[in-house]
Amino acid sequence: MNKRKVGADKEFLAAAFLEKQGVTILEHNFRNRSGEIDLIGRDGEYLVFFEVKFRHNADMGHPEEAVGYAKQRQICRVADYYRYVKGFSSQTAVRYDVIAIEGEQVRWVKNAFSHQNR
Repeated sequence: MNKRKVGADKEFLAAAFLEKQGVTILEHNFRNRSGEIDLIGRDGEYLVFFEVKFRHNADMGHPEEAVGYAKQRQICRVADYYRYVKGFSSQTAVRYDVIAIEGEQVRWVKNAFSHQNR
């Protein structure tokens, strides 16, 4: 099983799930040299940066547990760059969410973490 293909498939599944919940997806796999953000979207007033995590089962822990402090900092650095290049003000409401996919179950963890400064 190709991990990259599985990851892309799960990100597509997450995007479809979010769109059904009323989220407008703005970007897939936004990258810079600091890292990547899986999905970026608008949920009401919030600009939301989504990390998608997949596990076949909970044997190795739940997917949302895999977003540690270092990954959070990386996401925040890329999010800061995204807001800068796309012209979002510092007053834009921002949220960091995790889409946890465990087997066939999809969970949306809103406000999964706070902004981590450099």
